[in-house]
Amino acid sequence: MEHSLQFYIDGAWVEPAESRHLDVIDPSTEESIGKIALGGPKDVDTAVVAARKAFDSYSRTSVKERVELLQAIMGIYQRRAGDIASAISSEMGAPAWFSQGAQTPSGMGHIAITMQVLQSYKFEEQVGKTMILHEPVGVCGMITPWNWPVNQIMCKVAPALAAGCTMVLKPSEIAPLNALILAEILDEAGVPAGVFNLVNGDGPGVGAALSAHPGIDMVSFTGSTRAGILVAKAAADTVKRVTQELGGKSANIVLDDADLAKAIPGGLNSCFMNCGQSCNAPTRMLVPSALQEQVVEIARATVPNFIVGPPHGEGVKIGPAVSEAQWNKIQGLIQAGIDEGATLVAGGTGRPDGLDRGYFVKPTVFANVKNDMTIAREEIFGPVLSILPYASEEEAIEIANDTDYGLSGAVQSSNIERARAVARRLRTGNVHVNGSGPDFTGPFGGYKQSGNGREWGRFGFEEFLEVKAVTGWE
Repeated sequence: MEHSLQFYIDGAWVEPAESRHLDVIDPSTEESIGKIALGGPKDVDTAVVAARKAFDSYSRTSVKERVELLQAIMGIYQRRAGDIASAISSEMGAPAWFSQGAQTPSGMGHIAITMQVLQSYKFEEQVGKTMILHEPVGVCGMITPWNWPVNQIMCKVAPALAAGCTMVLKPSEIAPLNALILAEILDEAGVPAGVFNLVNGDGPGVGAALSAHPGIDMVSFTGSTRAGILVAKAAADTVKRVTQELGGKSANIVLDDADLAKAIPGGLNSCFMNCGQSCNAPTRMLVPSALQEQVVEIARATVPNFIVGPPHGEGVKIGPAVSEAQWNKIQGLIQAGIDEGATLVAGGTGRPDGLDRGYFVKPTVFANVKNDMTIAREEIFGPVLSILPYASEEEAIEIANDTDYGLSGAVQSSNIERARAVARRLRTGNVHVNGSGPDFTGPFGGYKQSGNGREWGRFGFEEFLEVKAVTGWE
C-alpha cells in the first residue's frame, strides 16, 4: 500500500518520528503481505496537537455540515468496499464471503445509523429554568482490535465525527491495512485537517501514550480485559473519560422447550463465526442434563459442515486464527479442556487434516463441562464450544451469571415470554433471543469485566458528548 509506512496526521501523510517497521502477516500462509511503521510517543504528541488545534473550529460546525460529511464518507466507503474486504481477508483471515458480507458492511451500517441519530438528536433541551447543552467531549484517543477491525473503528469514528469531536486512532498492528484505507477515504471525503489522525503502533509504544496523554479528553478502547485495565490505569492520572468494550464468556441458555434441531446448529454457528474470534461469541452452551446426549449428537453431526480453510477456498466457513500467538493460546486451552476431564465431542488439538500451513484450528466441541473448568472460565477466542449441563432453569441462570464477564448472552425457547423472563435475569449487556442477530440501533457493551460505556446507535453517540447545565436560562 502506498501509505503503509506513513501516518495520517493533520490532513497529510507524514513520516514517523523513528524508522521502525513491522511485518503484516497473512495468517493463511504465515507470510508477510506488507509492512507498517510503528509509532511512538513523539508521533502521538504530533497527532494530539493537530487534533487539539482542529477541535475549536470543528466542534462548532453545524449538524448539516456533519451530516453532509458523513454522507460523503459513505459514498467513498461504498466505492472502496472491495478494497477493505480484500485487506481484511488478507490480514486477519476472514473468509471472503464473510469479509464482503459482514465485516466490511458493518462499517457502512454504523455510518448510516449515526447519520440518523445525528439528524434527530436534541443537542439542547430545557429542564425547568435550566438549559441542558450536549457538547462534544473533545479530543478522543481510539484503540481498536484486529478481530472486527473496520467495525470497531467505524463504531467509534462515525459517532465522534457526528458529535463534533476530533480524534487520534491507533488501529491494531496485527490488522492495520483496512485502517489505512479508511484514512484515505476520510481524506478524500474532505474531513478537515486534524479532525481525524492515524498513528500505527503497538500497545506499549502508542496505546499507552494515547491513554496517558494530557491532551486527550477521552479514550475509547476495544480489546482484552487485561489490556483494558492497563488503559484505565494509564488514563487515571488525567481523569479522562474511558469507555471500554472488553472480553466475554457468553452463555447460550437452551431451555427444555427449545427446538434443538434449530437451536444447536445456530449456537454452533454463532460460536464458530469469525473463527470464534468475537468477544460476544456464545462459547458456553447451557443445556438441560436430560437433553445433553441429544444435543451432543446434533453437535457432532453438525461440526463437519464448518469447513476450515483459506479465505478464498471453496465452501470455507472458518478461516485461520489471526496469528501464531493466538493459535498457540487456543491449542493450550483445548488441551486444558482435555486434561481437566471434559468430553471431547469433535475437533481437538492441531491443524485440520490437509492444512499443514497457516494458523488453522479444528472446530472443537466439549461436553460435560463444569463451570469451574478453564475452558468455561477463560476467553478462548477460537472456534471452541463448551456444553454445560444444568438441572433446572434456576441453575442455568446461576451458571450463566457465574463469570467475571458480562458482554453478551442468548436464550432459546419456544415460549417467548419465558425467554424474555430469563433474559431479564442475565447480568450481561446484550441478550439474543432465539437466534436474533445484532442491531446497530441498540447499544453494545458489557457488565462487570466486559467493560463500561456503550457503543452503537444513540447510546454510542452520547458517549462522545459532555452535558452542560446553564441555569437562569429564563
